Amino acid sequence: MPDVDRAGTGRIFREESGRVLATLIRVFGDIDLAEDAVQDAFAAALRTWPRDGLPPNPGGWITTTARNAAVDRLRRAARERELLGEVAALSPAPGDVGPPEEGEPVPDDRLRLIFTCCHPALSAEAQVALTLRLLCDMSTAEVADAFLVAEATMAQRLVRAKRKIKAARIPYRVPEEHQLPDRLPPVLAVVYLVYNAGLAEPPGAAGRGLCAEAVRLARMLADLMPDEPEVTGLLALLLLTESRRPSRTGPDGSLVLLADQDRSRWDRRMIEEGQDLVRRCLRGGRPGPYQLQAAVSAVHADAPTAAQTDWPQIAALYDHLLAVAPTPVVALNRAVAVGEVQGPAAALALVDELDLDAYCPYHATRADLLRRLGRDEEAAAAYERAAALAPTDAERDFLRRRGRTAR
Repeated sequence: MPDVDRAGTGRIFREESGRVLATLIRVFGDIDLAEDAVQDAFAAALRTWPRDGLPPNPGGWITTTARNAAVDRLRRAARERELLGEVAALSPAPGDVGPPEEGEPVPDDRLRLIFTCCHPALSAEAQVALTLRLLCDMSTAEVADAFLVAEATMAQRLVRAKRKIKAARIPYRVPEEHQLPDRLPPVLAVVYLVYNAGLAEPPGAAGRGLCAEAVRLARMLADLMPDEPEVTGLLALLLLTESRRPSRTGPDGSLVLLADQDRSRWDRRMIEEGQDLVRRCLRGGRPGPYQLQAAVSAVHADAPTAAQTDWPQIAALYDHLLAVAPTPVVALNRAVAVGEVQGPAAALALVDELDLDAYCPYHATRADLLRRLGRDEEAAAAYERAAALAPTDAERDFLRRRGRTAR
């Protein structure tokens, strides 16, 4: 039986907690009970694994222990005898909480819970925030960062969302197949945010594998809804981005910009699959935000060197993207493309029209444009502002180095 220390226990729980939590919510239908039971299982693992060694199937051990903890909590409270009977009926085999109900269209507990949390009774923002918190082991602070709001503000939103689910008696079940497309936009947003949260994780084994999990969920969605072009577009976007992820950092963990990456390290198999998906979904003639972002990524993947990037095509794609998704972040990305085609002065004029003061890439982009225009002191100040907002140490270090160089 292999040994495991506290850090190893924590890593396994980060990998497994989302799946176990989704399973328990499906079985017990109670978010708070499921969260408490998973924490009980974590505490039990910290006590027993270092002493007895790692069990042969840690994921199954966590699921069983958490399920038993939930039953114990219900029994100790003696508050719902009928629910205990239902739990017993739903838990036919020790060590196994049982498969999803036969005939339901979503075969994965985590994906099923994403659809369940994306109930129309909740606001779109609450749907996404709640599923990120529950399913991806993201802290409230990390979810707040993803929404560009304060941690206290996000904590209040999450509490309100849970109360609304409880008060409205929203069932934890998969919607009917004809309802799935209506739930699709927030589900896609969740999967995309999970991937982007994974990009912020440190390289190596310390992360939670969020990028791989997002790609897995996107593949399942694509299998579930092959005729939805935005699903195909999201999968293509994730694959094309994932193909470059190992090149985003140097051997010392430092950030490497797209233009400076070693393109021989890009995963050609993922690129070919992503580009094939882009061609397939765009043939449908209904280009949405994910399809267009995937198309931009495919153009970058086509370029053998950074200097040979087809920036006019990328700028045209961003024109289209801004028309279908007129957000400040899309406008910022379009300004970058305009800067490559028309020069930094044209791009800076567009950037200065945007209200994104709390967004790190806004200040980083502005700093780069000011540097190219020779406005070094302003560039250094903008780099410093970007570094203060950067979500990772690697980005902070990179931006501060750029700021020192600009002076």
